[in-house]
Amino acid sequence: MTLLLAAFLGLIEGLTEFLPVSSTGHLVLLVDLLGFPAPPGKTFEIVIQLGAIIAVCLLYRQRLWRAATGMVSDPREQAFVRNLLIAFLPAMVVGAVAYPMIKKLLGAPIVVATALVVGGIAILLIERLHKSAPVCTSVDELTAGLSLRIGLFQVISMIPGVSRSGATIMGALLVGVERKAAAEFSFFLAIPTMAGATVYSLYKNWSALDFSDAGVIGVGFIVALITALVVVRAALTFIGRHGFAPFAWYRIVVGSAMLILLTAG
Repeated sequence: MTLLLAAFLGLIEGLTEFLPVSSTGHLVLLVDLLGFPAPPGKTFEIVIQLGAIIAVCLLYRQRLWRAATGMVSDPREQAFVRNLLIAFLPAMVVGAVAYPMIKKLLGAPIVVATALVVGGIAILLIERLHKSAPVCTSVDELTAGLSLRIGLFQVISMIPGVSRSGATIMGALLVGVERKAAAEFSFFLAIPTMAGATVYSLYKNWSALDFSDAGVIGVGFIVALITALVVVRAALTFIGRHGFAPFAWYRIVVGSAMLILLTAG
């Protein structure tokens, strides 16, 4: 694997992990349909995902530090930590029990492409249904009940092509959360969700981990980290101005292109 390809895959991870466009969908498009080389093993995949997680932690380091130092005595920080854990719980339980089976049954390129298109249409519909006067305008206003409902939507993202961020953001909009707050909570929720998935993947693939190509792995990690830093910072401003419709149309175009390629053989 070349350094250029490692940088490209890190770029794709950083670009797609936190936007409602499906990182899995892009990987299927690039590898299965366009013939790009597949990621070189679990070590590389785990490390570039770790880069994306660290990016969110760096961007929100002050907020996370307040939560870490105040969750014992500060009711607001206690509620923040509680809501993240509640939202994370459904995906943790279902993922531990059923994710390998879900991926095996629904991981075909045709399913991923269809999920991209259907998800794009769903985003357009949810944007139209979104309340002009949301019941929650910031992450700190979320209740335990709203957090649980958002967490249940996150379970849907286990279907390849749906997008974790897409499911959580659209779920948040449906339960009455304002757009920017929905995106921000999705970023926060990514930390325990992706960290849990990374730990689980390390546990399952420990014997197969290989750091012999450390230079390539390091390049992928750094590019994913830097790209995610830029994307997460810019996403809130973009969403505030344009909403989620551009991401919906992008999904529909990419998914439709994949379906055409699959149909054409």
